[in-house]
Amino acid sequence: MLTDPVADMLTRIRNANKALMDRVEMPSSNLKEEIARILTEEGYIRGFHVVDAGELPYKTLVVELKYGRSRERVLTGLKRVSKPGRRIYASKDRLPRVLGGLGTAILSTSRGVITSRTAEREGIGGEVSCFVW
Repeated sequence: MLTDPVADMLTRIRNANKALMDRVEMPSSNLKEEIARILTEEGYIRGFHVVDAGELPYKTLVVELKYGRSRERVLTGLKRVSKPGRRIYASKDRLPRVLGGLGTAILSTSRGVITSRTAEREGIGGEVSCFVW
C-alpha cells in the first residue's frame, strides 16, 4: 500500500520520461485519471487509457509519453506540492503560477481537478496537487 499514490504516479512518469520510454503503467484511480486528462489537454503527454487487468484486483492506467521530432522531451519536470503530511491550499486570490505562466499548476477543487488558469477564470481555489512544466 502506498501513502501517496499521486506522488507515485508523478515519479513513474518522471522516471519513464528520463529513460525516454514510450509508455508507463500504474494502478488507476479517479484522481490519477483526471490528472492524466489534464496532462493530455495541456499537451504534456500524448494520451492515456485504462486497462482492466483480468486477474488483478485493480485497473491499470497506461500513460503514453510525448516527445519532439528529434526525441527531445516535451515534459521537462513534475513536482508534487500538496503531500499527505502537509496539505497546501490556494485561495482564489492567491493561485500559484509555474515559471511565470509557462508551466501548469493542477488543483483539486470542489468542481473537480482543473488547472490554475481555469480556477482563476472560474474564481475558485483548492488544493494544489502538483506543478508541471
